[in-house]
Amino acid sequence: MDLMMKLEWTTKTCRELLLDYEPASVKGSKLKFDGVGERDVYNITAPFWDEGELYIAGRVEERHSEDSEIIFFTCVDGTWLPKPGLPQFQLQDPFITRINGEWLFGGVHLYFASEEAEASKVIIGWKTVLYRGANLQNLVHAATGPWNMKDIRLAELSDGKLGVFSRPFGIEGTRAVIGFSILDSFDDLSETAIIKAPLFRDQFLKDEWGGANEIHLLKNGFLGVLGHISYTDEANQLHYHAMSFVLNPLTREKSPIKIIATRGDFPVGPAKRPDLKDVIFSGGLLREANNRAVLYVGASDAEAYCLPIADPFSEYEDIA
Repeated sequence: MDLMMKLEWTTKTCRELLLDYEPASVKGSKLKFDGVGERDVYNITAPFWDEGELYIAGRVEERHSEDSEIIFFTCVDGTWLPKPGLPQFQLQDPFITRINGEWLFGGVHLYFASEEAEASKVIIGWKTVLYRGANLQNLVHAATGPWNMKDIRLAELSDGKLGVFSRPFGIEGTRAVIGFSILDSFDDLSETAIIKAPLFRDQFLKDEWGGANEIHLLKNGFLGVLGHISYTDEANQLHYHAMSFVLNPLTREKSPIKIIATRGDFPVGPAKRPDLKDVIFSGGLLREANNRAVLYVGASDAEAYCLPIADPFSEYEDIA
């Protein structure tokens, strides 16, 4: 296993990365949700504890709509149900982490061209919106990202500073790439600071794209990045795979991207649209003992699953 960290790697395509990927030996398990009518729940976070209760945040929407809300669910007898009394947000694709002892929660707010019927709504853009608070009940707006930028992720570094991952769209002919910068504190976070994050130019070809979905601070101060890598094929079918890499935030050296799960690792199920059949969206990762982990994903913009995998970060934690 090559554990090298470099400033720049030779870029590989999704198809090339798949040649190095060994599919999971056991299919992932579908998560059961209820209490939301006929709506789908997908693009979930990993489970997390708040004030003694286990939660998952999920994207909830009608099958033929993009007008979403994020709901916090708790598990009752194996079924995830909306938690009464907690706020719900008109956002997509939730993420959550801890920064300076507080929750930092966020999602993507869509802007529509009109207020007409759901079927006729046209998306004209989006922004990532961030909230913070001591608990889920008291989340307040903290920041808003730049226009048309998803997958903004923040992480508290080992020295207390703030690591910021960006994902600008359409830079120099690219679809989308990952950027990273370090700020002294959350008070320094702004649209300008996010836009100015230096970019990694070696991770995706110009006609492929990806982003960071969840960041893990490793015991040596490195950052384990859970994300996705994606492309559109000749038949206009989308292909989204779960990927990971490890970053030294001080030197910007990083491990190569590797695919850690594909849609084929999960049971066949419905898709929001025909072009989304081969899509998984990394939501979160629970790291466990013995170099194992559980990956949580949304599948085909319609369902949510979890999958036991090898911990993609543990082998890098002993690097000085």
